[in-house]
Amino acid sequence: MIDSRTAEDGASTRRRRLCPECGRRFNTVETAALTVRKRCGSAEPFSRDKVISGVRRACQGRPVTDDQLAVLAHQVEDQIRASGVAEVDSHEVGLAVLAPLRELDEVAYLRFASVYRSFNSIDDFLEEIAALRTQPGAQAQTASVP
Repeated sequence: MIDSRTAEDGASTRRRRLCPECGRRFNTVETAALTVRKRCGSAEPFSRDKVISGVRRACQGRPVTDDQLAVLAHQVEDQIRASGVAEVDSHEVGLAVLAPLRELDEVAYLRFASVYRSFNSIDDFLEEIAALRTQPGAQAQTASVP
């Protein structure tokens, strides 16, 4: 190996190598595989698209753009990769979605949290709304929306 650099996205490493037999130089790109273990026990590769599609349902009818959803999915992936493990439970992916979604849109956050945390009564919603109101900057994203 001659040189090693982190690629632009931070999720891969680009290496410059030298073939010991012929002396030619070539590049390799190495990525760390991130696997999600589902509740049923099966595993599948992490997919930003699946994060986006899950969050998009919670954002239906809200002023959230596709670009904002892409940024959110990137934040989720970065948070999971920062944990340093190659395999995470799907529950951990859901937890990683909650904080950036809360910052993006509180109504979408409540929708996602109600399904993800299995709210059973209106009291569950009231408790979560109370928690949202106690946070600094609460209603900053949704106050200007008619």
